[in-house]
Amino acid sequence: MALQWMILTYVVAAEAAVAILLTLPSPKAIKSRIVSLISLTLQPSLFIVPFAGFQLLDIYWKNEHRLMCTGEICTAAERNRYEKSIYKAQRNAILCLAACLLYWCIYRVCKYYKEIQSVEEVEKRLKDE
Repeated sequence: MALQWMILTYVVAAEAAVAILLTLPSPKAIKSRIVSLISLTLQPSLFIVPFAGFQLLDIYWKNEHRLMCTGEICTAAERNRYEKSIYKAQRNAILCLAACLLYWCIYRVCKYYKEIQSVEEVEKRLKDE
């Protein structure tokens, strides 16, 4: 069961690296190549949104069906195990939300950059006329 969380962790790390790469200042020619390359990979990497959504549903379902350990009948080990599972669920939920948020940020930055390029081209054409 930990494999999907490792995959999600690596995807979030890659998305963070791409977001940093997109937001770093760079020359116009390099920036346009980076944006076009990332734009090509955006559609295939859309799989992360439903994947993270299903993982969030899994976290919710497990939370609803988790045995509660709040009474005096719980031992210290059971209480620690319960708290550890709660912390893992919270961490995994944050990971899922980060994956979706980073994907959206990368998509918007690429879209804004393309809009800026098209406006600059129109402005250049109008200026040349």
